Amino acid sequence: MCGSSRSGIREASSRVPASVSMLGWTEDPTRDIDHRPWPLPSGGWVMAQRWTDLLFAHWRVDTDLLRSVVPRSLPLDAFVNETWISIAAFYLSGLRSRWLPPLPVISEFPELNVRTYVTLGGKPGVYFFSLDAGSALAVAAARALYFLPYFRANMSIRAGADGTLAYRSRRTDARGHPAGFSARYRPTGPISLAKPGTLDHWLTERYCLYAVDRAGRVRRADIHHRRWPLQPVDAEIDVNTMASAAGLELPNEPPRVSFASRLDVAVWAPVDVDSVRS
Repeated sequence: MCGSSRSGIREASSRVPASVSMLGWTEDPTRDIDHRPWPLPSGGWVMAQRWTDLLFAHWRVDTDLLRSVVPRSLPLDAFVNETWISIAAFYLSGLRSRWLPPLPVISEFPELNVRTYVTLGGKPGVYFFSLDAGSALAVAAARALYFLPYFRANMSIRAGADGTLAYRSRRTDARGHPAGFSARYRPTGPISLAKPGTLDHWLTERYCLYAVDRAGRVRRADIHHRRWPLQPVDAEIDVNTMASAAGLELPNEPPRVSFASRLDVAVWAPVDVDSVRS
């Protein structure tokens, strides 16, 4: 592939296009809130980031199998009695705290998430089986502060002259099962906003994440962003062992796929769900 490269620390010499970097927010990230299913949490967001060149790939999965690998404290969410898992492959940039600008190098890296859908206390969200990242520092911080199963990986994203993106990831973190992902994808149509009540809306418009800490307590972190600017996409997935590494088996059918060129995200600190209820 010719063109530019966006890569992890092991390929730090590759050039990151200036259009990807986020030197700071140009507007309040919580400005557009009418679409949220519940009000913004009290207190300010603590972290901001930008996701670009994102591929969504979604698969229906067996509910009993999914139940066996998701903590019992998190009720599964379903769309018309079907449960799903998703992979999100993207480039993260502009990572910063509320009080500081993004720091060079460490604020940009590829990321690859494997998630499913849960709901608790009337707040549907996502539960992550794994989050692979091309930054050792980000992996350590997210594990410590958000109780998330982040893993270090050797990752790269290369953009071709025709707009096709080549995404590669190979987990190198000994704390997780070996896992890899390789795909080529390119958006093929205009942006649209998923309508409430549709599957695409159910899969993407989620405004919190759930995790379970070492003591077994459920933690929830609110997030906020504008509605997903989804586009149709041609996607060819060559390697995908991410689900099997989480103990799941994908069906023998093509995934439901979509693309998003950019989304700016604000994240709140995690809270103990039980203490919030009491």
